[in-house]
Amino acid sequence: MRVTSGLHLLLLCSVVHPSALCIALALLAPGSLSAQESLQTSHPERQLELWPELSSGIASDPAIEERVETLISELSLERKVGQMMQGEIQGVTPSDVSRYGLGSVLSAGGSYPGLKKDATAADWVALSDQYYEASMNPNGGGPGIPILWGIDAVHGHNNVVGATIFPHNIGLGAARNPDLVELAAKVTAREVAATGIKWVFAPTLAVTRDDRWGRAYESFSEDPTIVYNYAGRIISGLQGVPGDPDLLGPAHVLATAKHFVGDGGTLEGRDQGDNWSTEQALMVLHGQGYFSAIEAGVQSVMISFSSWQGEKLHGHHYLITEVLKGRLGFDGLVVSDWNGHAGSPEAGRPGVPGCSLASCDAAVNAGIDLLMVPYDWKAMLRNTIRAVEAGRIPMERVDDAVRRILRVKLRAGLFEDGPPSSHPLAGRQDLIGWAQHRAIARQAVRESLVLRKNESGLLPLAPAQNVLVAGPGADEIIMQTGGWTVNWQGDGITNADFPGATSILSGIRTTVEAAGGRVTHSPDGRFSDRPDVAIVVFGEGPYAEFEGDLENLDFSSRHPEGLEILQALSQKDVPSVAVFLTGRPLWVNRELNTASAFVVAWLPGSEGGGVADVLFRLPDGGVEHDFSGRLAFSWPKTPDQALLNRHDPEYDPLFPWGYGLQYETKPDPAQPEGVPDGMKSNAF
Repeated sequence: MRVTSGLHLLLLCSVVHPSALCIALALLAPGSLSAQESLQTSHPERQLELWPELSSGIASDPAIEERVETLISELSLERKVGQMMQGEIQGVTPSDVSRYGLGSVLSAGGSYPGLKKDATAADWVALSDQYYEASMNPNGGGPGIPILWGIDAVHGHNNVVGATIFPHNIGLGAARNPDLVELAAKVTAREVAATGIKWVFAPTLAVTRDDRWGRAYESFSEDPTIVYNYAGRIISGLQGVPGDPDLLGPAHVLATAKHFVGDGGTLEGRDQGDNWSTEQALMVLHGQGYFSAIEAGVQSVMISFSSWQGEKLHGHHYLITEVLKGRLGFDGLVVSDWNGHAGSPEAGRPGVPGCSLASCDAAVNAGIDLLMVPYDWKAMLRNTIRAVEAGRIPMERVDDAVRRILRVKLRAGLFEDGPPSSHPLAGRQDLIGWAQHRAIARQAVRESLVLRKNESGLLPLAPAQNVLVAGPGADEIIMQTGGWTVNWQGDGITNADFPGATSILSGIRTTVEAAGGRVTHSPDGRFSDRPDVAIVVFGEGPYAEFEGDLENLDFSSRHPEGLEILQALSQKDVPSVAVFLTGRPLWVNRELNTASAFVVAWLPGSEGGGVADVLFRLPDGGVEHDFSGRLAFSWPKTPDQALLNRHDPEYDPLFPWGYGLQYETKPDPAQPEGVPDGMKSNAF
């Protein structure tokens, strides 16, 4: 059968292979779903039948369900609502946990035990033990219910000094390697387990459609197929594989699919903004990662700060209860984001109507089970109890929330495993930044690099040369790691906060000097002894959510240093290799034209030595590591091309989705798979 359009492919899917991904590919085929068709300004009837009928990869266990019902019957209203509260560790003491029966605590970016930035694994475990003991000895008696501690471990155990930090998701998307992504998740789980924590707020499954968004680097791709293929594998790496004996065992943690749903498609790429997609587009473009995550047994889903068609997700009963819990068969717990019910009014980001930091009946009634209220949890607890007593929140809704929380805790083994310090990996400082973990992260760096230009075959470089290393990013590890590293925005820290890590400069120096070459480090690119080649490392500084939102994609108007160095080297006829550190596609045409070779390194993390692995030949002239990364995001021709996505009508990128040179590739490479005929892949 010849498939001639998205409609024909959709019909074929429905008959031959009725999977969510097949249907999504059909709807993404040319002529099926355009950017214009995906937008609407009214609220049509909901179309629940658009969403696939799924079930969790972790089968229901009658013994667990019976135990859950027994526990619920033994809990007072106050204890039930306490289970629904999550406070930040700087605002929750162990005595609070015992007194109020809190179900969960979290560590925000930059929050450590005792505010010690260099807290050891033993320090984390000690505090975890205190919370656990308090939760098992509630004031007033009744059953002890182990507390659940969650943390943002979005590219490694990134809140812990010395941890292995992987490339951010945008780089992993370019690697096109689901096996590697699952392995990275396993590494992260082990390092988290070493600190006595059982729950991570990862992975982010956003499909970024506007590259101005400040969280674009948390997205694997603009194309949902990569997100679909990665999501389930990451869940398996973090939690273990359903049916395996080690599922949620000592070396695994609970995962969180976030942020449900459509956070990558907000208007103008505004963080916490509004996604005006049709319901079909919401499912096709933004739902795919959740489908494979649920099938892999993910145990928690975090709700997005954003809105859909004008309605805040934190108050969206249809999407949370009818779609996620109903149609998609998700039976784990639904957690809110940081005060997501209240929004950030001072920043022009409103919350759920009628809600405040201390009260939000609508979020609970919409289907949120666990409320992340970092510092106002006591008031939220009191007001939620009053809402139940007044009949504004049905008791059945409370029981559903507590049932889901207890189910997850029982599946995770919290009731049987005892205090965190008794767990097999607890306190294992040797696992934090372990050499074998770093080797996997270094592989991820190598495979994520994308070669965009290689004039006259400059790369790979012979290592036995006089190499100048320049640019603001050469020896600044915070530029490699980006946001969500050691603290929220990833700024205000130094290389000393990354023990065991390697900067790009140090990786180059090790490689070159081992071969008998010489490295000169000159941040501004000036030199007295003429180099054979220069490597210029430049790019974005660290940022995280909404602090990183942009008005346009023009890079050098904000950060001119890299271009200035490249131009000075060009005027002196020094061949240059640009290594670009970025969390999103940006307009860098002038830099591309000026450099002899251009490498996109994304935000590679703590193992900067992986860059040198690919830039240089072996001392004997051989090549151990070629470039293999391919763009998972289309690259703009102009600064205002922020909406540039594969399958869009009039798709006209500078470099298309899937582009990536290798050393053996000729100057005018064959078009990568899926790129329309006639597109110029090397035009600047």
